[in-house]
Amino acid sequence: MNMKFKLLALAATTALAGCGAAGGGVAGVNVDGMMAAGGTALKAASLSDADVKAMSDEACAASDKQNKIAAPKSKYDVRLNKVVQGFSPSLNGAQTNYRVYMTKDVNAWAMSNGCIRVYSGLMDMMNDSELRGVIGHEMGHVALGHTKKAMQTAYAVTAARTAAGATGNAVVTNLSASQLGELTEKIINAQFSQVQESAADDYSFDQLTKMNMDRKGLVTAFQKLAKLDGGAGASMLSSHPSSTDRAQHIQQRIDQNK
Repeated sequence: MNMKFKLLALAATTALAGCGAAGGGVAGVNVDGMMAAGGTALKAASLSDADVKAMSDEACAASDKQNKIAAPKSKYDVRLNKVVQGFSPSLNGAQTNYRVYMTKDVNAWAMSNGCIRVYSGLMDMMNDSELRGVIGHEMGHVALGHTKKAMQTAYAVTAARTAAGATGNAVVTNLSASQLGELTEKIINAQFSQVQESAADDYSFDQLTKMNMDRKGLVTAFQKLAKLDGGAGASMLSSHPSSTDRAQHIQQRIDQNK
């Protein structure tokens, strides 16, 4: 159990300790609410793959409702389906499903239920090989367990908010519409560590190699993103390492595997 969850559990224990002295409550704090928050935190730490997939179903559906999806057989839909030909039809045991969001934003993401979304702004910016490399990277975050950890972290926030708002009889036991929206946003915009980003880059490279597909697109994709973020890496592919460094790393792997 990491420090975040220990602190939340300690908060619940402290509330119980003060209950006897205060005659059933501590300054209006609902002890049941605090315990519910502690339980939510503990659950977040031990979310199963099935839990994560179920929550991903809800998060993906919520995101789809908030965005304009490219119509079937539209030029964006046709192109995406062409680009992903050759990829496995499943991701961590879940059937993959691809959609294009019609927005100028440069982004793409994947969830543990096989939900993969690509933004038209990214498609307009990149050629097919580059797009394939980026999608492979996002799939890597799922395959390597990074997305599950991001879900656990996002879900734990609900426990903290429940504890903070556990006054009177108001106790959040299920995700409200607004909480689901917040959870979805956190997952889509999750910032991964340098180690995780590099691992996802290598995952994409390895998958492209196995499928005998062009890997140079992963290099030029990072180079294009470097122009957006000034080389500092503040792009849709997270902040560390920089896009320039990542392009160089993939180029080195290509040179070593000729």
